[in-house]
Amino acid sequence: MSTSRPRPFGRALCAMITPFTADGALDLDAAARLAHGLVADGCDGLVLNGTTGESPTTSDAEKSALVRAVRAAVGDGVPLVAGVGSADTRHTVELARSAESAGADGLLVVAPYYSRPPQAAVEAHLRAVADAVGVPLVVYDIPGRTGVRVAPETLLRLAEHPRVVAVKDCSYDLLGAAKVIAGSDLAYYSGCDELHLPLYAIGGAGCISTVANAAPRAVRAVLDAFDRGDTDGAARLHRSLLPLTELMMCAELPGAVTAKALLDAGPVRAPLQGADPAATAALRAAHGVLTAQLAAA
Repeated sequence: MSTSRPRPFGRALCAMITPFTADGALDLDAAARLAHGLVADGCDGLVLNGTTGESPTTSDAEKSALVRAVRAAVGDGVPLVAGVGSADTRHTVELARSAESAGADGLLVVAPYYSRPPQAAVEAHLRAVADAVGVPLVVYDIPGRTGVRVAPETLLRLAEHPRVVAVKDCSYDLLGAAKVIAGSDLAYYSGCDELHLPLYAIGGAGCISTVANAAPRAVRAVLDAFDRGDTDGAARLHRSLLPLTELMMCAELPGAVTAKALLDAGPVRAPLQGADPAATAALRAAHGVLTAQLAAA
């Protein structure tokens, strides 16, 4: 049913957190252990230095070091996509080249934020990055954070570039996504955990999941069931994930905070603040219920 879909980085990818030590330093050993465990538990690939990876508060040098450490941990066969987005085209190109040199297989490039450029400028920004590197790009459309869409018409034009191969979709626009899927060979990855199955059902390539930090097998199981033709089972598994997804992704706390609380993976960097005991307890309770449901299935 889905074998013809372009999947340049696999189906189930985790938007991995960036572990820090108790004093806030980058913890490469913990990152390597986490990456190895996520792959062992069913993640086809990993996305590093994204929103969940706290990229706004890590330095350029830390970003490169993280890619190198995770590459060494998982080997050459696991796709690594590195976030390189910024509000500055020149800086984004520098980050892209550094990530490519560090061993990234692909680059996650968000629309330039805050300045709210028009679509022609957004397109020029993304083309400049694609022209500067030799690895493929995943366009990250998340207007709720950037303040600007990467419009479907812009994506269709960008699809003509040989190194623009995929989209991480957080637009909440299923109509627009369906139009681009139908009109191009771009691989559409859901970036909103609550929409993984709906987007997959209309031709998406898979997901880039924050919830997969804590429940990688459960996230993958939804896609596996759908690919087997068990749409009822896929829907049931998707529903079983919703309580945890809601607490991790749809409450007031960002995904980086909730994932780190569940994994006890060190602090977040300011301006983020860690989850309080009540929120952490609720997260762990929901995770426990999900684990029990999967074990009983």
